[in-house]
Amino acid sequence: MANKIIRMSVLRQIIILKEKGFSNRAISRQLGLSRKTTNKYIGLANQSELTASELLQLTDEQLHGLVDTRSQKPPDDYLQVLYHHFCEVDKQLKRVGVTRLLLWQEYKQLHPQGVSYSRFCFHFRRWRQGQQVTMHFVHKAGDKVFVDFTGKKLAVVDRVTGEINQVKVFVAILGASQYTYVEAVTDQKVASFIGALVNAFIFFGGVPLAVVPDNLKAAVTQADRYEPLLNDIFRDFGNHYQTSILPTRAYKPRDKALVEGAVRIVYSRIFAPLRDQTFTSLADLNQAIGDALTPYNQIDFKGRSTSRFRLYEELDKPALQPLPARPYELKKYVKATVYKTSHVWLGEDKHYYSVPYRYMGKKVKIACTTYSDEL
Repeated sequence: MANKIIRMSVLRQIIILKEKGFSNRAISRQLGLSRKTTNKYIGLANQSELTASELLQLTDEQLHGLVDTRSQKPPDDYLQVLYHHFCEVDKQLKRVGVTRLLLWQEYKQLHPQGVSYSRFCFHFRRWRQGQQVTMHFVHKAGDKVFVDFTGKKLAVVDRVTGEINQVKVFVAILGASQYTYVEAVTDQKVASFIGALVNAFIFFGGVPLAVVPDNLKAAVTQADRYEPLLNDIFRDFGNHYQTSILPTRAYKPRDKALVEGAVRIVYSRIFAPLRDQTFTSLADLNQAIGDALTPYNQIDFKGRSTSRFRLYEELDKPALQPLPARPYELKKYVKATVYKTSHVWLGEDKHYYSVPYRYMGKKVKIACTTYSDEL
């Protein structure tokens, strides 16, 4: 036992130093350990998927279980109960502030003879790996909506000329529930993109804390590995809805894995059933998409007794921020010079507009909407 306690003391030091930003080489040198031992302990700690603070809260017995690969397998009846319990664990982890440690403690209250915390985490990882629907990230309720356009297109036929017009398809998916919104739009430009996103918020009945678009030209003026530059309209949209805009990072495919997975399913559940139908207006096409979207959201996940809609009702819907009194109205940005009369000329509607006198003689950027009183 003494050796084990000493080893756990060393492991705690490794966790503390790693959290402070020390490299593996520096940690091994600081604690007088071999590189192999240091790498092993750090690897085992990372496999637990716990934060440094959560690891340090564990008792020596629990911490030892994380690095002890000789732990005995619990009886099969306990495993059956445990694995049946993991569906609820996976759902509860999406709630804000809920941790695996808390859920294990609740599990132990129900099953005092159940597995230790370390084995709970071990079997939970195995259970997740065996699921057909695998979440690489634990998305918190009401936290993010992921948006993108599908690569494939649908079509609308002009009823007069018979011309076939290809249209883009917008997809938005809430992270925790995977509740999905789909809409066909004429193009992928700013007006269509923002309009579809406004409709998605109305469909969800609330606003998530962040919008995660791919590096769309409609949303991002310059793709950057660390901090993409947002266009003025999208930034103004975020301010209107009090939500953050977090474009996916270049060369980080896992940032957009959720929406790309949704796009693949949309192809089979929405595109395929509509493939032999002819639509003469965008409204008719979107009506058909909506009709197909309802069962898509209500069907149970494969291997799980819950659906996107039920998870949305339980998780995302209560956590979303309320919608503003008015939906966002698209603005156009123009540059102008303020005359000495303290006015600017707006060529969009051929009118002069007054501005504060302190801007006289300066170049300004003007945001204008369809309502001149909001200039």
